[in-house]
Amino acid sequence: MPVLDIAEFAAAIPDYLPIVGLDPGEKTIGVAVSDVTLTVASPLALIKKTKFSEDAATLFQLMGSRKAAGIVIGLPMNMDGTEGVRCQSNRALGRNLLRLQPHIPITFWDERLSTAAVTRVLIEEHDVNRKRRAEVVDKMAAAWILQGALERMRGIAEAAGKGF
Repeated sequence: MPVLDIAEFAAAIPDYLPIVGLDPGEKTIGVAVSDVTLTVASPLALIKKTKFSEDAATLFQLMGSRKAAGIVIGLPMNMDGTEGVRCQSNRALGRNLLRLQPHIPITFWDERLSTAAVTRVLIEEHDVNRKRRAEVVDKMAAAWILQGALERMRGIAEAAGKGF
């Protein structure tokens, strides 16, 4: 299955199966999971990057334990809407995951400022110290990314006159 746009992705997800969201960074991959109604995203895990094959195995194990049916990967677009080096890296991650599991639907979601937004919430609203923020910010950013994709998927379904 190729990488899909968000509408195709939404159509490819079976009913009552969750999806995961990824916030890939240089050292870690934040992972979030949706509920089965595709309404709410929650932080799930932080994968510390090692070898791609090991990281992918960890991700697929997490997905299997949650019966997740698809992957939303954050795409850190530049503020002017162009794609930089990090976007290329995240797109390569998607292609490489598809090589290992070609049946899993994958889409990308613009994640501009997701980490900054989550960090601001952690500092201003929860007074979380720097050490604790480092432990949770990437998986919370993954939830932020996934929540945005879920809301767009819901909008697509509603515009088509379908329940979600």
